Formats: sequence, C-alpha cells, structure tokens
Amino acid sequence: MRVGLLFPGQGSQHVGMGQALAERFPEAREAFEEADDTLGFGLSRIAWEGPKEVLTATENAQPALYVHSLAMHRVLSRRLRPVCAAAGHSLGELSAHGAAGTYSFRDGLLAVRRRGELMAHAGDRAPGSMAALLGLGGAAVKELCREAEEAGMVLVPANLNARGQVVVSGERAAIDWVAAAARKNGAKRVVELVVSAAFHSPLMGPAAEEFRQHLQRVPFRRPAFPVVSNVTAEAADDPVAIKNLLVRQLTSPVRWIDCIARMRVLGAEQFAELGPGRVLTGLNRRNARGVPTRAYGTPESVEAMENER
Repeated sequence: MRVGLLFPGQGSQHVGMGQALAERFPEAREAFEEADDTLGFGLSRIAWEGPKEVLTATENAQPALYVHSLAMHRVLSRRLRPVCAAAGHSLGELSAHGAAGTYSFRDGLLAVRRRGELMAHAGDRAPGSMAALLGLGGAAVKELCREAEEAGMVLVPANLNARGQVVVSGERAAIDWVAAAARKNGAKRVVELVVSAAFHSPLMGPAAEEFRQHLQRVPFRRPAFPVVSNVTAEAADDPVAIKNLLVRQLTSPVRWIDCIARMRVLGAEQFAELGPGRVLTGLNRRNARGVPTRAYGTPESVEAMENER
C-alpha cells in the first residue's frame, strides 16, 4: 500500500519527546547529536528534560519537532515504502521537505530555528493569539473574520484542520471578541491555543520577509517525492517555487483538509504520522475516513509495526 507521510506542527511537542527513540535506535540518536552540534546548544536536553516553558518557546519547539520527525523518518525510511507523497502541518511542512531531501538535515534545521526566532520576534512586536472554533463551518468563520475587519481588528482563518474545526488567528482584542461572537453564532466550543503569537496571519508579515532572505541562501533540490503545500494544497517540485511557498505559508492559512484530499489523489492508501503525538492521526478520522492512519513517534510504535508484519 502506498504511504502518505504526515508531519506534525507546533503544539505536538512534549518534554521527553524522542528520548526513548534515541536510546533504542542509533540513527535517531545520531539525528539528535547532529542537531546539538549544528545549533551549538543542547536541543536534545531541552526536548528530553525541559522545562516545559523552555521547550514550548517557539524558537525551541520548532527545531525540536523537526529533529524528532526526521529522526523517526530515519528509523522508518526502510520500513515505510513506497512513499507517494508527504505533507506537514505548518512547521511540519519543513519537516516533510527535510524527509524528501529538498535540503540537507543541517540546512533545514538552521532554517527551522531561524523561522521560530523570527515568528517569536514578530509576536513580541505585534502581540496576538489563536483560537479553535469547534462546530462552525468555514463560511461562518469567514463571516466572523469579515465582521472583525469591519470593526478595525485583525482576524483571519489560520488552520482549516477538519470539517467543523477551524482555527482563527489575530490580534489579542480580536481573539477576545471572537470567543464570545462564535458562541453566539453556534460554535460548540472555543478553545484559545497556547501560542505566543498570531501565526498564519498578516501579523507575521515582517517574519515572512526576513525568512525569505534566509531561504535565499539555502540550497534547495527537487524533492524525492511530492510534498503538498499548505498554501495551495498542491505539490511543487521547483526549488524556487518551494521557497516562495514556505515564505507565503507564514501569513497564509493552512489548508489541511485540502492537503489530505490532494494526497489521496496522489495515491495515498495509508497514512503515517511521524513525530510526537497523534494530532494529525486524530484529524484523519474526519479528513480520510476509512483510510488507515498510524502515528509513529516511539520505539513501541515501531515494534508494533514490525510485529504486524
């Protein structure tokens, strides 16, 4: 069965992530060691020991997720075949390109670290947040964002995760307003996300332009398999186009529903989520009903796969 690889984004991190994997598999340990050497500090220690607030900081969470996902990919690269496509949620898209060989592990890690720093700085300059609106359709969410804009507030759809689960992003006042407005319009729940900034919104504009400058210096290659863009829900293989899409992603919504649909068109008959947690596996209960989806992030998950074979 042809495999679609999924890579999680920020929010899936947790203290201890990847430690057991590195202890069990040499290729995973080498990934964390290479990351520490590349960055010049103990990212593995932060991932394995915390404290939680340090790991959760955007500039640390993003590279920790990237390394854990690619360590898992190294472990499973000979076991999960054939790969027909990959996609990642927000930060996970950079992990997907790392797995596809679009850039080297080192160059990708430095880009991810820089991305996290820039997004954190943008959040300091223009404070904002994000909230998940559960039980509202996309049209209703767009209307709420339009009302906020008319009132002079920045509020946009940021993550189109699944039917009835849309995340909005914007300035602090807009998030406070939409929490009440969404409930009046029929939302079952409104959950404010624990994030440091308004990701995938116009408030990330300065970060996007600085990230573009960083990527201009990074050698890109054509990916070994299609990687579906969050921005277009299409796969691009031209290195220049990929760089542009990764920049646009910072201020554009993550079209996750469409990304999964595109992977099905590209031939995915099963999905494998590589990284800590199982957020994307859970979303696939709605986005890819009836299609097998497994989360791989621990030695036990690898052993379970081998036992089934």
